[in-house]
Amino acid sequence: MSAALSEGAEVLIMQYPGRQERLDEPALEDLGELADAAVAALEPWRHRPLTLFGHSMGSVVAYEVARRLERRPGPGPAGLIVSGNMAPSIEQDQGVHRMDDEELMAWMSQLAGTPPAVLADRELLATVVPALRGDFTALETYRHPEGSSVACPIIGYLGDHDPHVPYDGFLRWVEHTTAEFTVQIFEGGHFYIDDQVQDVARSILRDLDAFVSRRPARHHLA
Repeated sequence: MSAALSEGAEVLIMQYPGRQERLDEPALEDLGELADAAVAALEPWRHRPLTLFGHSMGSVVAYEVARRLERRPGPGPAGLIVSGNMAPSIEQDQGVHRMDDEELMAWMSQLAGTPPAVLADRELLATVVPALRGDFTALETYRHPEGSSVACPIIGYLGDHDPHVPYDGFLRWVEHTTAEFTVQIFEGGHFYIDDQVQDVARSILRDLDAFVSRRPARHHLA
């Protein structure tokens, strides 16, 4: 995705602890701590026209980052793109973070977002499970601050066959912005972004232009 966006945006990718080059760090289990870490990392770019994008749990992280940025001196984010998740005010505790390892991986298999080779590799799973459990703990224990919203516009992306995101729950993102909320539907399930990289990238670049009133030399996507 970052390569597809690079012609029109400077892309900043948040790598959560417990993954890839941060594998030796313990996974964070508090969504607020993830948002705080992202805000700190964005400090060098905070006066530029940032658009935040998050998919699945990342959509709530991006929303919390936007809330924090708007409370600080200086410009807030130009816009927020949320993908594949219900509104943050809807509690999402399905008990996944309390499952044992076998149950957790069975659940991930049903989600269809984890390659079968990963699910079959016990040694690899030992490195993956702590990060997954951290993600589900962060999302399922998150509680939205009552009455909170952002001032920037929100655009919601959703796969038309996503079994995990009821459409009425997705539409409730409208409650969390004092600006505009619009929706774009893509063909596919929860991980439609993996199957339609070019289409999603084109939509993001179009929405960056809509968010930023004056097109700078390069946009910045976080």
